[in-house]
Amino acid sequence: MAVAGRAGTTSAGRPPSVAGKVMAILEAFAPGGVRLTLTEICRRADLPLATGHRLVGELTGGGFLERLPDGSYRIGMRLWRIGAQASAATALRELALPHMEDLYEATHENVQLAVVSGHKALYLERLRGPRSVPIVTRVAAELPLHSTGVGRVLLAFASEEFAEDVIAEGLASFTPNTVTDPGRLRAHLVEVRRTGYAVTSEEMTLGSCSVAAPVRDAGGSVLAAMSLVTRRQGADLRRLVPAVLAAARALSNDVATHGGSTEWKDLA
Repeated sequence: MAVAGRAGTTSAGRPPSVAGKVMAILEAFAPGGVRLTLTEICRRADLPLATGHRLVGELTGGGFLERLPDGSYRIGMRLWRIGAQASAATALRELALPHMEDLYEATHENVQLAVVSGHKALYLERLRGPRSVPIVTRVAAELPLHSTGVGRVLLAFASEEFAEDVIAEGLASFTPNTVTDPGRLRAHLVEVRRTGYAVTSEEMTLGSCSVAAPVRDAGGSVLAAMSLVTRRQGADLRRLVPAVLAAARALSNDVATHGGSTEWKDLA
């Protein structure tokens, strides 16, 4: 059976099926574009405009996409409801929310929960208040592992082979402070494993810093990371570290209580 490669062709060089084209359209929203024009969808999906127009229209009519007044599109409520049923991610999010809320109440800073998705950090939940520093993350967004606090934790506790694959892809720079040197990143990962937490400063967004800690299953495997993101100016990260560690440990205890390690195999 041929395996799909790019959206425009299969690995055998044949045109993709209708299902493949639909999946390519939906996947176009994965990189983080909340709203996309038809042209942007077709470019990301590698589809002719006429084909994209027809399929996007059908997906919109079925409630899987939503057409906005300005003519752009976003994920529709029907697709969101289906996606929200992803069992392991939903269960983890539900367990995490009370601990994230406690951490937010104690600090009034941004609180985030993320897991590995491919070679990215996928954000399952985010809490922020009116006085929290603006951040680029949103629920279901994917951001690089090397330049985010949660990503640094997930990368540090992943296999060495996985970490080297991520490094081999190249370490993009987002600010002048982003760690892009493989040797420096490896040293940071060693420090994360030694201390049990990660600290990043203005590596993803200027003006913000983060503290992140691992969330483990009953077997000790790291399946997620929780973080606080705060303003760089005046931040006392030493004050925030114990609170983040305590929240991550509390969630880890809940994870171990609810299903041991096997229930979370799709996330670890």
